[in-house]
Amino acid sequence: MSLNQFLIIHKFPVLFSILNEIKSNLKFDISHTSDHEFIKLSKEKNLVVITGDNKESFHNQINIDEYPINIQKLIEIINIHFLKNKFNQQNNVGVGKYNINLNSRVMISESKSLQLTEKEVKIICFLNISNGPVSIRRLQTEVWGYKSKLETHTVETHVYRLRKKVEKKFNDKSFILSLKNGYKIEK
Repeated sequence: MSLNQFLIIHKFPVLFSILNEIKSNLKFDISHTSDHEFIKLSKEKNLVVITGDNKESFHNQINIDEYPINIQKLIEIINIHFLKNKFNQQNNVGVGKYNINLNSRVMISESKSLQLTEKEVKIICFLNISNGPVSIRRLQTEVWGYKSKLETHTVETHVYRLRKKVEKKFNDKSFILSLKNGYKIEK
């Protein structure tokens, strides 16, 4: 049963042999790799690495330094690493040339970062998933939850301030475009 989660066992053939015997009960794929194969597989997004050589350091690595190994506890640790990977991947959203971390509400491009408010993140995410321009009325309903037809400049004010923040930090005047029929994110 694979959930596109890959456990790579690098230079630890005994552990691979043990886990390979019970692989039908695991919720992840396992592979034992050589150095060359490992480099190819290391580009997978949901990857956990166990290596028998603790001198090397890899992203999302589990170090085993206590023996004997409790296999049940090791499987729990592996599953926790996969959950953390999934959580982190779901909380990073690509918006054009920017990445937004939804947890920390930080917008990043190259080496610059910009702290956003919760409402600004909601505006950006909603505009990002929308096809075409989004009307002010639709933003009022979907982002703010306004049900009445009261005239308000809340949306315009928030979008204006957000555009100024992005322009000042990233020198990007066209991140949110203002069109006749609403706002649109430049992708």
